[in-house]
Amino acid sequence: MILIVVLDDKGGMLFNKRRQSQDELLRMRIIELSKDSKLLMNAYSAKQFANNKIPNLQVTPDPLEEAQAGQYCFVENIKVDNCEPQLEKIVIYKWNRRYPGDLYFNIPLEEHGWNCVSSSDFPGSSHEKITEEIYVKADRENEQ
Repeated sequence: MILIVVLDDKGGMLFNKRRQSQDELLRMRIIELSKDSKLLMNAYSAKQFANNKIPNLQVTPDPLEEAQAGQYCFVENIKVDNCEPQLEKIVIYKWNRRYPGDLYFNIPLEEHGWNCVSSSDFPGSSHEKITEEIYVKADRENEQ
């Protein structure tokens, strides 16, 4: 499974039990990234994609349980540490801002052997700069 998350500078995913932000250009990037596979997410996350036609989208109550190898899983309001053994790759989008948070990304990347193999910035529709970082386990880097 390939995990997709959006974080602030402190690793926050949610504040006041709602998403930190939503960005149309980021949604387009996620749709493009996942176009050759299934894209799983829960109903909460699917709401921000409601105006997009996504033929490979699967809305499910537990996307982290259902996602298979090679499939993308976008999460905003779910703790992700329990799914780490199934992860092939982690795609992190950073808002480059600090927000109050009540749910945080809880995988210690460096401690668990995740290496950043790609980092790039792009302009968003609501944020001047969004950073995309792609992580793989050290033992899987040659598969990229």
